[in-house]
Order: sequence, then C-alpha cells, then structure tokens
Amino acid sequence: MMTSEFHGLTLSRLGFGTMRLPLLDTDPAHIDVGQTDRMVDYCMAHGINYFDTAYPYHGGMSETVIGKSLSRYPRESFYLADKYPGHQISDSYDPAEIFEEQLEKCGVDYFDFYLLHNVYEHSLPTYLDERWKILDYFREQKAKGRIRYLGFSTHAQADTLEKILDHFGADMDFCQIQLNYLDWTLQEGMEKYELLTARGIPVWVMEPIRGGKLAALPEADHKKLLSFRPDESDAAWALRFLQGLPNVKVVLSGMSSMQQMIENVETFEKERPLSEEEKSTLLEVAEGMKNSIPCTACRYCCDGCPMRLDIPMLIATMNEIRVAPNMNAGMRIEGLPDDKKPTACIGCGRCTMVCPQNIDIPGVMDELTEALKKIPSWRELSLKRAEEARLNREKKAK
Repeated sequence: MMTSEFHGLTLSRLGFGTMRLPLLDTDPAHIDVGQTDRMVDYCMAHGINYFDTAYPYHGGMSETVIGKSLSRYPRESFYLADKYPGHQISDSYDPAEIFEEQLEKCGVDYFDFYLLHNVYEHSLPTYLDERWKILDYFREQKAKGRIRYLGFSTHAQADTLEKILDHFGADMDFCQIQLNYLDWTLQEGMEKYELLTARGIPVWVMEPIRGGKLAALPEADHKKLLSFRPDESDAAWALRFLQGLPNVKVVLSGMSSMQQMIENVETFEKERPLSEEEKSTLLEVAEGMKNSIPCTACRYCCDGCPMRLDIPMLIATMNEIRVAPNMNAGMRIEGLPDDKKPTACIGCGRCTMVCPQNIDIPGVMDELTEALKKIPSWRELSLKRAEEARLNREKKAK
C-alpha cells in the first residue's frame, strides 16, 4: 500500500470513506454490517489505516457501524476521522453536544482527524459566528488531545476558499476537497489545489471517481485510454491522476462493495505515475465530457448587468449540472442572496450583446433555474436532518 508521511504518522494513501457503505435494502440507514466488517478486515489486511465518517452519513448510522467494526482492532492500529456538521441549517449549534455524541457512537476517546464539515459560501458565517464558538471549542479539544489534527472539508469556490484560509487557515492542519481530473477544470480543482499547496496545507481528496462517473467512460474514451495502458481500468486512471499530485496525502474512496475495494487497493499497491502525454489525454477526455457552454470568464457580461450577477460562476454551475446533476451545485446557488441567483435575471440581453462567444446568457439563466428545480434542496434536506437529530436526542433523553 502506498503511504504518505504526515507529522510523523504513516497514512495509507487510499482511505476508506464511509458515506456509501453496502446496504441491506434501499434505506440508507440499513447498512450491511457483515459486509462492512469484511471490508474493514480487508483494509486492515492490505494496509489501509485511514477511515473517514461524518455525523449525517447513512442517516447517522455510519459512525456507529464503522466505530463498532474498528473496535475489533487495537486503537493505535487505525486512524479515524469525523466531522462537525456546521454546514447543516439549524436554529442553534452546540459543538460540545455533537462532539460527545460522536465519540460515544464511534466508541473512541479521541479522533485522530476531525474536520469542520463543508465550510462553503453559505456555512462560513455559521462557523465564524461568535455565538456558537465552534472554532474555540475544537481548538480546546485539540489542546486536550481529544483531536489530534484539525482540518476542514469544503465544496466552496476558489475565491471563498481563500477567504476561509484567511479567517482560520492558521488553525487547520489539512483540507479535504473534491478533486479528480474532471473537476480539475470544471470545479476550479487546480486553483484550489495550488492555493492550498501555496499556503502549506496538505490536501485530502473526496470524490476521486466523481461518484462512479469516471469508472465507466464512454466507449470511445475508454478505448483511447486502453491504447496507453491496456491493463488499467477507467477508475484506476482517475486514481493515478491524483497519485501524481505531491500535496495529496490521502485519497478517500466511498467503496460500497468488496470488488471496488479490491480493485482500488490494487491500484494503490504500486505507483505508476502518468506521463505528460497520458495526463494531456486524460484532460482531453474531461473536456469532451463537459458538453460545456463556451464561457471564457472574460466577465464582459458582468460590467453591464443591471442585477450585477456573477454570470461566469452561474454558467460554470450550469456546465457542472450538464455533466451530472448534483446537490453540491444546488447548494452553491442556495448560498447566494436572492438577488444574485439566476432567477434574478430580468432577460434584458445586455450580456449577450457584449459576449465574445455569442452565448444566449438569459437562456442559460432560464435553463439553470429549471435544472435547479430538479435537484434536491440542500436547505430542505438539512432542516429534515436537523429535525431527525432533535427527535433522536429527545427519544434518548426519555
């Protein structure tokens, strides 16, 4: 197993993300415990020592299941990461209550790695709100040794990531971002990676295979890659791309079957870096997947927009949704003020008149508005989860 050195620790380069554990049925809370135990056993036998969970995963059951599975092994033989759900919408935030609950559910006295979960445009004010003292509390837990290393995960845009780092980057030991060869350009992955690297913050990766999208490429793209490496799977190409980024210390894969785990472990057994020609080919494949609106972000459209919309950002979000509708895109728009959302476009057409690419920008804003209606609302889901958590706490109190 390939490894990374981090503050004297030897971490497996491949980590087991527990957001997509095997299920018994369609209910995400009904985890197949027996299969999960076998996968954990395979991890431990093949050098994977990093396990990542979070408060909302699997309806709150991921922490319990992975904690119990790992309890079969000596505590010092694995590294466990968990996250504080400050990104979820709530009337109030109590980091102490959640943290104590997480320790109990996972059956541990401390977390090796602990993250502020999804610090992005909408949740950053919550994490900075002095009423909740979230950062103060977790700094204190780190000082007490109940957290060994403190970090944060984020789906924020690059400019917001820079603001996050300006606010509390000095307290962060690492940062977890969505990164893969498609999002290298689609979601400003390169800019985020380079920003974190310049700030001296090691990178953890989530969604390396884009939720499985990069594991089964169109036939023409698949054959193009096979011409270079006949023995590599599409998923292995995505993982090899990340292995070539020296500041990436851990790549988390949400493996939901033993077969996925076996294949990923095989990819991380031996380093086979991509050549420059192979990287270029892979990025060409990514460009072909985008079906993109040809915006170059020149921002000519912004200068004359009476609503002062960030049109390139909105177009980039539409491009992302065209590739694969996902809640992260919807979450980004939900975090905007109402007068900066695509629904605020008045269709005046000034933007189109100055666009060098002749993009029908009002049409794109309409398309984006309609597409967002089909994506589950992050706000509604967050409120639902908060209410479920409240009811569970009340039930336990009785």
